[in-house]
Amino acid sequence: MSSVAEGPFCRSIVSSLTPAPLRTMLRTDDGVRIEAVYEPCTAGSVATAIVVAHGFTGSVDRPAVRRAAQVFAQRAAVVTFSFRGHGGSGGRSTVGDREVLDLAAAVEWARSLGHTRVVTVGFSMGGSVVLRHAAMHGGRKEAHTDAVAAVSAPARWYYRGTAPMRRLHWVVSRPLGRVVGRFGLGTRIHPEEWNPVPLSPTESVPLIAPTPLLIVHGDRDPYFPLDHPRMLAAAAGEGQAELWLEPGMGHAENAADEALLGRLADWLAGE
Repeated sequence: MSSVAEGPFCRSIVSSLTPAPLRTMLRTDDGVRIEAVYEPCTAGSVATAIVVAHGFTGSVDRPAVRRAAQVFAQRAAVVTFSFRGHGGSGGRSTVGDREVLDLAAAVEWARSLGHTRVVTVGFSMGGSVVLRHAAMHGGRKEAHTDAVAAVSAPARWYYRGTAPMRRLHWVVSRPLGRVVGRFGLGTRIHPEEWNPVPLSPTESVPLIAPTPLLIVHGDRDPYFPLDHPRMLAAAAGEGQAELWLEPGMGHAENAADEALLGRLADWLAGE
C-alpha cells in the first residue's frame, strides 16, 4: 500500500451545471472507478457544492449518508461518493491513504458541473481524508477545497485505546478480519500495510490555513476520546480552526442528528 503525492486528477465528461440528481462513475488518478451522486440544492441554483466523505464501511447509499445529503441539499448542492473498496466503487480500501484520490476526483467533478465554491466534510475515516486532502491540494485549482469540516476524525494513526478501535484494527490487519470486512461489513480491504506511512491528520492540519477549518467531535464518541479533536485544533494553530465539542454525540454520520447537520451545512455554505 503506497502513500501518494499530489498529482493530476480525473475530469468528468459532465461540463455544465445539471438541474437534476445525477449518478455517475468517476475515475481517479490511479485508475480506480468511484461511484458518485450529484444532487442540486433544493432551494435553487447556488454556487456552493458540498462534497461528503463517509466513514469506514459506509457508502453513498447508506441511510446515514443519504440523510446527511438531504439536509445539506437544503443549503447547497451535494456530491456523495463511495470510497474505493466500498459500495459500488472499485478497488480496495487503504483505510485513509489513497482515498485522498477518491475525494479529489469528487471535488473536481463538482467543479466541472459549474460550482465555483466547493467545500468538503468528512466523517471518521472520511474526516482524516478531508484533512489530508486539504493539506495536499491547497494549490490545485481544480481539486482544492474552499472550506473543510472533519467530524469524529482521529488525530493520529494506529490508535488502539478503545475497544471499537481494537476491533477495527483486527478487521484491517488480519486475514480473517478482512474476510469479515468483505462479507460482513461490505468493505474490501487492501492486505498490504502502509509504506510509507501517510501524513497523519495532526501533521496535516497546520498545512490547511488559510482555508477555513472546522473540527467537530462528540463527547460520547466510543472510538476516539476528546484528546483527538483537541490535538487537531492545537496543531492547526491559534485561531486557525473552529472546534465544536457536541454534548451527548457519539461517532460520525450515524450519530449526527439533523440539527447538527443543519449547523454544519450553514457553516460549509458560509452562512
